[in-house]
Amino acid sequence: MGNREDLLAGARKCLEERGWARTTVRDIAAAAGVSMAAIGYHYGSREVLLTAALVEAMDEWGDRIAAALVEDDSENASAAERYEARWSRLIAAIREDRTLWLANLEAVLQAEHMPELREHLVAGQRAGRRGMAAAVAARPDGTVPDDVVRTVGSVQLALLTGTMLQLLNDPDEAPSSADLVAGIRAIADLLGNQPAAKKRRKNKA
Repeated sequence: MGNREDLLAGARKCLEERGWARTTVRDIAAAAGVSMAAIGYHYGSREVLLTAALVEAMDEWGDRIAAALVEDDSENASAAERYEARWSRLIAAIREDRTLWLANLEAVLQAEHMPELREHLVAGQRAGRRGMAAAVAARPDGTVPDDVVRTVGSVQLALLTGTMLQLLNDPDEAPSSADLVAGIRAIADLLGNQPAAKKRRKNKA
């Protein structure tokens, strides 16, 4: 590899081991085996290099998440069983890439002041919503209506993000795929058993 590729690999290694905020120019140069001046020459700044390394990692995460969503399931399994199996794979993927998910959370804070990084994160979220909506609807990404992406996809992404945070902070008590399915069913039952707002207003009158 050349210096540019070495720097990218070094930055990726630092993200995994030290996170975004604790990674210095010296750390990256040492991990890459090149001079600190090479960072400025090839990337301009530490932030640009770390962004490039994170984007590369995000692309790989996206591939793994996509594989977890579309992996073949048993033809005899029910929709609920396939859904639970899908979440089992997603949870496993989060556990395997813990350090990089932590770096991703740090990057969210950095993106507040880095428009280019923010654009990459937003693009990832939008693709995630569509991909997860497509998985639930059992349809190709391009055929999922926008309203389904907005509703089903957003809820699924919110579940993924919330589950990820719990796995990172408290892995022993984080929800399992079975817990998530049971929780969704419980919420649906609670909402189904509540009287409609119109009926409540009529009774008050």
